[in-house]
Amino acid sequence: MTLLSKLADAIGQPNVLTGADAVAYGKDWTGAYVSTPLAVLRPSNTAEVAAIMKIAHETKTPVVPASGRTGLTGATLAEGALMLSVERLNEITEINVAGRTATVGAGVILSNLHDAAEEHDLIFPLTLGARGSAMIGGLLSTNAGGSNVVRYGSTRGLCLGLEVVMADGRIMNLMSALHKDNSGLDLRNLIIGAEGTLGIITAAVLKLRPKPQAYATAMVAVPSLPDALTLLHQLQDETGGGVEAFEYMPRSYIDKHMQLFPGVTRPFDANYDVNIMIEVAATQTKDAVPNEDGSLPVVRMVEDTLGAMLEDGLVLDAVIAQSDGQRREIWKRREDAGEVAFFGGVFVNTDVAVPLDRVEAFEKALTPRIKAIDPDADEVIVAHLGDGNIHHTTYISRNDPAVMDALVEAVEDVVQDLGGSFSAEHGIGVSKLETMKRRKDPVALDAMRAIKAALDPHNILNPGKVIPSA
Repeated sequence: MTLLSKLADAIGQPNVLTGADAVAYGKDWTGAYVSTPLAVLRPSNTAEVAAIMKIAHETKTPVVPASGRTGLTGATLAEGALMLSVERLNEITEINVAGRTATVGAGVILSNLHDAAEEHDLIFPLTLGARGSAMIGGLLSTNAGGSNVVRYGSTRGLCLGLEVVMADGRIMNLMSALHKDNSGLDLRNLIIGAEGTLGIITAAVLKLRPKPQAYATAMVAVPSLPDALTLLHQLQDETGGGVEAFEYMPRSYIDKHMQLFPGVTRPFDANYDVNIMIEVAATQTKDAVPNEDGSLPVVRMVEDTLGAMLEDGLVLDAVIAQSDGQRREIWKRREDAGEVAFFGGVFVNTDVAVPLDRVEAFEKALTPRIKAIDPDADEVIVAHLGDGNIHHTTYISRNDPAVMDALVEAVEDVVQDLGGSFSAEHGIGVSKLETMKRRKDPVALDAMRAIKAALDPHNILNPGKVIPSA
């Protein structure tokens, strides 16, 4: 039997896509990474995933797992490999209200999980612009971040248990809902963030949180980034850690957003250099029940904090959403960041993290280095300021690989000097392999290679991604 006929016997011929049927799977959201998979496989359950991996292991055939293909680093590039799509593993098995957990398949779309949790007045607090297509398997495999990390943490912190199919087809059952489990090595967290290089996630047990009863959402202009941090800390103190999002959009981002989306309005009548989107959530009734004048206590709390800072000159301007529509408008400005970064000519896009108090130092150190490499280059930044994650895009004046490489290394230099990381939430894929070679601790790389070799001796799980060759 041929390889494809064995696979067809295992999962059904209609779920082995080739030729024209597989073309759409060979392209990710960015359009920058295009490949031709040997075939696209669409298993319907964990047993079928295991059967696929047994065949692949026996034949030493590469397998690239894929979810919603909304990643930005080329992690689902599958030239000549089998692409295993988890899209049919899309069952929400259980919403456990008492335990505040959700048991889900890897193919569950994030927004569908949001909807299912909301029916029980709960939330799965991970949120990002691609929530309508991103799937749980991919979010776990990249340890996705998003806009609510400041309060809830990244995906790793929201996962209790996993089911994983290993390279040889064995099924590793870590599907626990335990908040404490000290029984040996933390294999769950080893798999999360590995981008499918150590095993294929097929299901997960995820944490749910109580649905906030009210929100205070605002755009705030401040004189400087240090003033923004003062605002963040003040709001955290006043609300008992209720800040859910704290997003930095400088003037360059606002200008670019308005160019790309004609008809949108500026956040303020005047133009400011430092614009912050904040959202505070109230989970306690006392903060969500309207006052006699109809105002919400959580909104009043934010208004009072901003008012005091306005008097002190630490806030220049503020607009607080007065309706769900205004809140959605504020959020859309931030969630359009992907289009702003990726559809503006020739560019270099980076995803880095620095300590909270060093974001301004990053900006000040990087700009002159960029201008020295390409005097006509333009920059746009948007940042999850609450957790120090900066998305920096440089639009360069010419399509020159040498210039692009120099710009990437300039960002790496500045990040390293500031004690940061060259990858905050987007993962490594193929786009950051050279950076991994240059910047990751060599002993850490050797440890990664040893783990990869032990768990995937034939190097068939998403080969050529994440871990650079020695």
